[in-house]
Amino acid sequence: MQIEDLQVVLKVAEFRSITAAALHLDMQVATASAALKRVEAQLGTELFIRTTRQLRLSSSGEKYIPQCEQALLMLDSAKQNIKNDQAIIDGELRIALSSDFGRNLAIPWLDEFMEQHPNLSIRTHMSDSNIDFYRDSLDMAIRYGSPNDANLYGFKICNVPRLLCATPSYLKKHGTPKHPQDLPTHNALLYQLHDITHDVWTFYEGETQHKIKVSGNRITNDSDLVRRWCTSGKGLAAKSCFDMANDLLTDRVVSLMPGFKPAATEMWLIFPSRQSITPAARLLRDLLKEKSTQVLKQLIAKGVISQDELLN
Repeated sequence: MQIEDLQVVLKVAEFRSITAAALHLDMQVATASAALKRVEAQLGTELFIRTTRQLRLSSSGEKYIPQCEQALLMLDSAKQNIKNDQAIIDGELRIALSSDFGRNLAIPWLDEFMEQHPNLSIRTHMSDSNIDFYRDSLDMAIRYGSPNDANLYGFKICNVPRLLCATPSYLKKHGTPKHPQDLPTHNALLYQLHDITHDVWTFYEGETQHKIKVSGNRITNDSDLVRRWCTSGKGLAAKSCFDMANDLLTDRVVSLMPGFKPAATEMWLIFPSRQSITPAARLLRDLLKEKSTQVLKQLIAKGVISQDELLN
């Protein structure tokens, strides 16, 4: 009995659909159906009861599927333990990246990582939306903010200050805001996620909090587009210092209102399970820490952020 066939059976059981399992596994429906039939033929029983409307587990399937799943987990764990012992760096990294950070910083870092480890391949999922590791078939995600699911595992990479940015040309034309109360008169470049527009910006002046309702003529669900609008002089953007790092370091944009700080965030490398934390994943974690530290030091040297903002 082929392990690949058993993996198909487990996905069919998970999705209650051969078509959905095939889509998730990136294979033809006929191929998935044939794999299921081979397993059932070797077992001499049907694992699923098929009707025109649905597919459900048979009594045999209800007994067999959990044991099959446990057996494959044990095999995968044994295989991973051998790789850990031998420090083997190979296989495919399936990684989710946010739109802006992914395109402008992470992808060049990953290219360098793959040059160092030529037996690795990569599959990226570029999206600002929340990640469903199981639906999207991912091994890890680089995300702003700490995991809010107790079932996830992760490594904190660093603290990430956020900034209010604009181009010199925009400021020359529209003036430079000095206080959060000045912002309603400016064109805010707005980010939308899950139909929620983030048009209330929060700034901290020491312990004092300022919440300001802003508005603008451009809204998008793509964080990279907010950056592009900002660098072309279309308005103000409240962004992560990583998202704007290249533009800040080359003076395409400047940081505004230094006495008023947007709420900082954190960068995390997140995994769906301990088994996903492979030797390659640990090396990638180390690379992310090294590269992010380099960028933060450059921003500190230029006076864009301070060392105090990285504490905690």
